Amino acid sequence: MNFELFVCLRYLKATKKQGFISLISIISVAGVALGVTALIVVIAVMTGFGEEFRDKILGVNAHVVIQQFGGAIQDPETAINTVEAHKEVVGVMPYIYGQSMITTGQGGSGCVVRGIDPERAEKVLALSEQLSAGSLSSLKVTDDTATPGIIIGIQLARQLRVTMGDKLRLLSPSGTLSPIGILPKIKTLEVTGIFETGMFEYDSSLVYIPLETAQKFFQTGTAVHGLEVTVSDIDRAGLIGKDLRLDLGNLFIVKDWMSMNQNLFSALKLEKTAMFVILTLIVLVAAFNIVSTLIMVVIDKTKDIAILKAMGAHQKQILRIFMFEGLIIGLTGTIIGLIGGLGICEILQRYKLIELPGNVYPMTTLPIKILPSDITIIAISAVLITLLATLYPAWTASRIEPAKALRS
Repeated sequence: MNFELFVCLRYLKATKKQGFISLISIISVAGVALGVTALIVVIAVMTGFGEEFRDKILGVNAHVVIQQFGGAIQDPETAINTVEAHKEVVGVMPYIYGQSMITTGQGGSGCVVRGIDPERAEKVLALSEQLSAGSLSSLKVTDDTATPGIIIGIQLARQLRVTMGDKLRLLSPSGTLSPIGILPKIKTLEVTGIFETGMFEYDSSLVYIPLETAQKFFQTGTAVHGLEVTVSDIDRAGLIGKDLRLDLGNLFIVKDWMSMNQNLFSALKLEKTAMFVILTLIVLVAAFNIVSTLIMVVIDKTKDIAILKAMGAHQKQILRIFMFEGLIIGLTGTIIGLIGGLGICEILQRYKLIELPGNVYPMTTLPIKILPSDITIIAISAVLITLLATLYPAWTASRIEPAKALRS
């Protein structure tokens, strides 16, 4: 053990005379540990919320959406073949999108209609995982299909009071002109599936129908409103989208999931940063405790420091003694905080102790997601703050003059 560390550990040990200083040291360690624990838990929750929102959104929407300037894509098969040629594309699905009225014998509601190809949708949407009743294959249209199927959200099903097998009617906003006015186009469909995403906006307004049925209903012919694309790496969706734009040409618009939901994810990132800054103040308070502890140690050990310097100790050695003391307090608090924070996250993750109201949040329990990068940043920040807190007391101790200190 070197000289500086030996003296530092001696100063950290409590004696009856130094009991008060030792108590403040313990409080400083507890302050750092509490701040690190709070940071880990809150940042893990914020990260969990961000990933849950992302997964919910990507469960309903694709990673990349392709549309054409001026309206629908008239030749979807050519565009699909071009997109599928990209090595990072996992699946492509043409879609029809429109708004409509949906009615039953017991009432009606506005809805968003999405016409999809059920065979291609398996690789693009997470609809199969979200179905609480029915199957995605029920949207397949065959020659024997008398009434096309429709898959609706669970909240919309409750609002309309319908279950599996019930008939619904879609009313198109565009219709045929007659002597008495415009007659809306009506299409009867059978409920063949009910899905639940956990997000009220989708569950209360979104319906899926077969692509062919949607094309006839919205009178688009063989054209589609766009293509939805799934890629192998969602973090590279923006770069892959740029590649697809170059492959398809200037007549197409390509948007990735990050740009389409930029406001939401920017707000979540800002909240996470704000919480990090706010909770770091707890560590700063503990750092001030470390400053006060070291200053009192310097005052109490003035004569000891003078004797050490008289015996040949250099200024840098005295400086390192007190820097080591503050660093040991900070490291101890950081390690305890890491153990406490990770332990609490593990308990919350395993036992689901905190439940959330399903009508407010898109999840039923508190989401926890621990990222190694977040833990590293928190630990380094805590240690740096405590290390900086030691500089002034250590500098003060190193400047003590032996002659003046021993005469006083």
